Amino acid sequence: QVQLVESGGGLVQPGGSLRLSCAASGRLFSIPVMGWYRQAPGKQRELVAEVTLGGNTNYADSVKGRFTISRDNTKNTVSLQMNSLQPEDTAVYSCTVLWRGMQYWGKGTLVTVSS
Repeated sequence: QVQLVESGGGLVQPGGSLRLSCAASGRLFSIPVMGWYRQAPGKQRELVAEVTLGGNTNYADSVKGRFTISRDNTKNTVSLQMNSLQPEDTAVYSCTVLWRGMQYWGKGTLVTVSS
């Protein structure tokens, strides 16, 4: 059974930074894709960033240059460094992995950007 556990959310002022982390457990190895999605109140869930096993990354236009995704393949973890946070980044951020043709999700962690 695949389990994803996120950490690192919280309240931050505009212009601040946060780092989200996600640990994947279960009989996983060489996970093809790991990533982060977010869902703001009243909006659809959207891709924030994803990274392949080979290290290729893909970012939403709204976070390019501010967020950086990274992964540790030895630990099955994925992180999201978020800088220059703005109120519009407020959302529940969920970790996801693609494994053997199925997409698994964490429960999510709330990020609130407010003064």
